[in-house]
Amino acid sequence: MANEDPFDAASDEDGFSHSPTLDAIITDAAAGQRLDKALALCLEADLAAEHGLSRTRLRALIEEGQVSLNGGAVRDPSRKVAAGDLFQILPPPPKPLELIPEAIPLDIIYEDTDLLVVDKPSGMAAHPAPGAETGTLVHALLAHCGDSLSGVGGVERPGVVHRIDKDTSGLLVVAKNDRAHAGLSQQFAKHSVERSYSALVWGAPDRGDPRLMGLPAVTSVEDRLRIEAELARARHDRKKMAVVTSGGKRAVTWIAVRARYGVDPSRPFASLVECMLETGRTHQIRVHMAHIGHPLLGDQTYGRGRKLGSEAGEAAQAAAAFHRQALHAGLLGFTHPCTGEALRFESAAPPDFAELRAKFEPFRCG
Repeated sequence: MANEDPFDAASDEDGFSHSPTLDAIITDAAAGQRLDKALALCLEADLAAEHGLSRTRLRALIEEGQVSLNGGAVRDPSRKVAAGDLFQILPPPPKPLELIPEAIPLDIIYEDTDLLVVDKPSGMAAHPAPGAETGTLVHALLAHCGDSLSGVGGVERPGVVHRIDKDTSGLLVVAKNDRAHAGLSQQFAKHSVERSYSALVWGAPDRGDPRLMGLPAVTSVEDRLRIEAELARARHDRKKMAVVTSGGKRAVTWIAVRARYGVDPSRPFASLVECMLETGRTHQIRVHMAHIGHPLLGDQTYGRGRKLGSEAGEAAQAAAAFHRQALHAGLLGFTHPCTGEALRFESAAPPDFAELRAKFEPFRCG
């Protein structure tokens, strides 16, 4: 884990790391491995991604003397490690990107001198990353705000307090000064921000389903289901997140079924679900829904391979053609970090999501 400062307490999804020194504690599962491989397994995944620490990069840092154990540099990438070893990694500071503002239209829901709320379209990344060096929300914000954006997020993501996946649509709050950034980051860290998403998922979560209610991660509270399952980077695919029994980060999602779709009401083939975030981890909703057996329609990472039969008619064709996760961040509420005013915003689902849902409406059964 990284040494923390006041702005690094939010979460995988909501926070940033500013300390140059990263810590990696060798787990039992990584004991006996080569040092470079063990570090790749044990270093917190999002920190590794943020600092560009692939196994190849870690090997180079080891050889350069930038990895230490008990205060002494370790320069042999093939050295075998033991459980409990605490290694410190000192990556060089990231090279700042020379971002060029891009006049990309933004759907701004609210704006004042301290912050703005944007309704992000699907297909737009929040900030630059490999494969998305241009056309991001940050590029658009630089053109819209000029030099007024908060610098706390760093040159690569000025003003960005939290993010949603590139292919997820919906509401984001952006800080325009450091005071607003600090106040908003604290709210995300305390999980006091209200966030609700609409999702179309395979099947329908049912509190009467013994399989579902037998999962240790799932409990029923009034008319909602509560999923609490730790998340960590998947060991066999570092681009994916996975539910783990220990060693991950606490993640809690509340879900409520708003509509069920199917020919047979006892066996709905899809449903509209409201997902409320108590925490905000990377891919949290997508992984939690897949974990309970109801992945999102269109999710090419966690829900691939599902399809509907001919009895679903046009809904089956629409679902097969929908190539992004059917997820929309439709509600965002927080306290204004400078005025103390309670703010709450809502966003209607974009046309592609609405059209997909419309194909299912003739099959509504609950």
